[in-house]
Amino acid sequence: MYITVDERDQRPLYGQIVDEIKALIARGELREGSTLPPVRQVSSDLGVNLNTVAFAYRKLQAEGLIRVKHGSGAIVTARTLPDRTEDQIRLQLRMALTECVLAGLKPAEVREMVNEELAQMLRG
Repeated sequence: MYITVDERDQRPLYGQIVDEIKALIARGELREGSTLPPVRQVSSDLGVNLNTVAFAYRKLQAEGLIRVKHGSGAIVTARTLPDRTEDQIRLQLRMALTECVLAGLKPAEVREMVNEELAQMLRG
């Protein structure tokens, strides 16, 4: 499992870890039944506090994507987010599109960006 965090990113470090692991699951690089590295290892590899990684794992568990067993690590349990409505997903998409528009991107640029990201995600 290869993830990175960026100190300059506005998202909190735990959020970056959550997002990176979600992307690996979405791309199929982490499949159901895959074991995540221990919290201590991820903490050491990324140079972040142990509690930051533990919090990220707990968030992923709360969303139903992983199961954490104390002493034996974490396992990917799902490839989809349970209990997500279409309205919730559209709201998140709308917020992301709003960011693109506010960044000055033209509609064609946004479409191209979305198509590129989707293609990359579905390659797995």
